[in-house]
Amino acid sequence: MQRQIYDCAAGCPVESTLQVIAGKWKSVILYHLLTTGTCRFSTLQKRLPGCSRRMLARQLQEMLQDGVIAKRVYPVVPPKTEYWVTPFGQTLKPVIMAMEAWGRQYNSVNGNIIS
Repeated sequence: MQRQIYDCAAGCPVESTLQVIAGKWKSVILYHLLTTGTCRFSTLQKRLPGCSRRMLARQLQEMLQDGVIAKRVYPVVPPKTEYWVTPFGQTLKPVIMAMEAWGRQYNSVNGNIIS
């Protein structure tokens, strides 16, 4: 099956949304932050075993730049860093939770493992 390519004009709202949550891990990171609140970098790493440390750092940095999440670095050794969803990022909650619901339905219909 060939994928449909949509020709979104510049400024398309769907394209804008995808630019913020696109990337293999951004939506999953947002899901964990939205459902559990503030997380340390190491906690996110444990919840995303397939995501390399470098990729996690990159995805977090991009979301920080977009204003979707915020972070606090504590001046301790080793460094302690916490991340949370900003009020602006909270506006994505209905989108992320709809993705979760759709994924659960997809998994149950297709016999995939539901976690």
